[in-house]
Amino acid sequence: MEHIYVDHAATSPMHPKVIDRMYEVMKDQFGNPSSIHAYGRQARNILDKARAVAASSIGAHENEIIFTSGGTEADNYAIFGIAEGKEAKGKHIITTEIEHHAVLHACQELEKKGYEVTYLSVNEYGLIDLNEFKSALREDTILVTIMYGNNEVGAIQPIKEIGLLLKNHPAVFHTDAVQAYGLEDIDVKEQHIDLLSVSSHKINGPKGIGFLYVKNGIKLNPQLFGGEQEKKRRAGTENVPSLAGFQLAVEISQQNRLQKREQFKKYKEILTGILKDNNISFKQNGLVDNTLPHVLNLSFPGTNVEAMLVNLDLAGIAASSGSACTAGSIEPSHVLVSMFGKESERTKNSIRFSFGLNNTEQQIEKVGHELVKIINRLTK
Repeated sequence: MEHIYVDHAATSPMHPKVIDRMYEVMKDQFGNPSSIHAYGRQARNILDKARAVAASSIGAHENEIIFTSGGTEADNYAIFGIAEGKEAKGKHIITTEIEHHAVLHACQELEKKGYEVTYLSVNEYGLIDLNEFKSALREDTILVTIMYGNNEVGAIQPIKEIGLLLKNHPAVFHTDAVQAYGLEDIDVKEQHIDLLSVSSHKINGPKGIGFLYVKNGIKLNPQLFGGEQEKKRRAGTENVPSLAGFQLAVEISQQNRLQKREQFKKYKEILTGILKDNNISFKQNGLVDNTLPHVLNLSFPGTNVEAMLVNLDLAGIAASSGSACTAGSIEPSHVLVSMFGKESERTKNSIRFSFGLNNTEQQIEKVGHELVKIINRLTK
C-alpha cells in the first residue's frame, strides 16, 4: 500500500540535500563557533553564512537574526522578552484567539503575572477585524502578537495593514510566521514588522532550529543565561550542523517558492474537484483566495473527525484535525471554535490537508478518491 503524507503543516520531511549537508558538517566541521582556532573558525563561518541567508530571505540585516531552537522558543522569547523589558511602560498585550499555543500559552502565563491580554476574535474566515484591532489599541499597549498565516485553516492576516497602524505607536509588533515562511513574500521592512518567528522543520529543514528576527533598536530581555553567544542575546553553543541544514533549506525554499505556490493551489483544485464530481458535501474553512497555498481545511457534514482520521490512516493517508501540538486531544480546535462557535458541527468534522515535498498530482488524486469512499461509507 502506498503511504501518502499530506500533513506538512505539522512537520515536513527533510530535503535529501539538507540531510547530506548536515552529515558533512557533523563529520568534518565539529568545532565550537566560539573557539578561536581553525576548527572554531570553520564553524563560525557556517554560522555567519546561515545568518546572512536567513536575513536576506525576509529583507533584514544580519545582526537582526537570533537563532533559536525553533518556533516555540522564538515566540516565547519575543513575548516574554518584550513584556519584561517594557513592563514600566505598560502591561497590555493584543493577540488573537486563533494563535498557535506557543503564543496563547505564553500570553496566559503573563496574565498570571498581572498583564492584561486582549484576545481579538475572528470572523468565519479566520480573519481579524481591523476596526476591532484599532479599538483595542491603547496607550499602555506594549506588544501586538498576531500570526501571519494560521496553521490550521491557513487564514492570512492583514499583516502590512497592522504594521502601518502601529507605525506611530510605541507597541512592538510580533508575528508568528512559522507556517507562512518559505511560501509567502515576507519583507519585514516593507510590512513594518518588529519581531518575526520562523521554524526550520516546516520548510524541509531539521527540527530543533529556527530564528527570531529582532528589528534593530528593539531591546529584548534575555530568557537564557550563560555564554555570550548570539551577541549576548541567546546563550548556548550554537547547533552548527542544524544551522547548515537550515541555511540550505532556506535557499531551496526561496528558489522555487512561486512554483510551489502554484503547485499547491493546483493540488487544492484537484482534491476539491474530485469531491465535487462525486457529489460529496463539504465546505472549506477559510477563504479560497486568502489562505496559505499549502493548507486546505475541509468540513464534511455527517462525519466525525476521529473516524475520518482513522479511516484515512488505514488507507495509508496521513492528514490531521488541525494543530499537531494538540493531537490526541478530545477538545475541539480553538481556531474552529473562534471561527464558528462552540456548538458548530464544523468543530467536529473538519480535516486539514497540507501539501509539501514529494507530493504529486497522482497522490492528491488518490487522496480525493479515497476520501470519497470513506465519506460514502461513513454517511450511509
